[in-house]
Amino acid sequence: MKTNKLVRAAIIIAIVLLNIACDQISKSIVRSHVEAYSSLRLLNGHFMLTRVENTGAFLSLGDQIHGIWHNILLSIIPAAFLVAGIWYLVRTTSLSNLTLIGICFMIGGGAGNVFDRIIHGSVTDFLYVEFGPLHSGVFNVADLSISTGVIIILIDMVKQRRKEKMGVEHTEV
Repeated sequence: MKTNKLVRAAIIIAIVLLNIACDQISKSIVRSHVEAYSSLRLLNGHFMLTRVENTGAFLSLGDQIHGIWHNILLSIIPAAFLVAGIWYLVRTTSLSNLTLIGICFMIGGGAGNVFDRIIHGSVTDFLYVEFGPLHSGVFNVADLSISTGVIIILIDMVKQRRKEKMGVEHTEV
């Protein structure tokens, strides 16, 4: 039983670290090969590679906060939540595998961005997508990890609801 807990914990840590690694490698490449605020349009202009340093959080929220409050609100508190999240995942065995993976993606993405804020003082964003009137803000691989984690969890929730519904319908017959 103890081995299963260790293997599970190792898998959780591995998924989180893989997300962090993908994020940090991509940002390192962008930092060393793309000039700040320069842009390269690809795929008929639908995709743009650009380098922006974001001192705030999502959509630059909090970038006007300065000093110790900036560090507390955008680095220390999020880092504490990420550590608590890993602790929760390792200790809780009632989560489905998909939800577990989704949360690992979210923690890995969050950790990648918190790491940037602590080490570089800002988060490097570099991806932009535009299709007609639909367009994104500038984002990075950590943001993709977080979004992917949310989508995985939502898919799992839909699957669980369908299972429950099927179970209810079958028991009524």
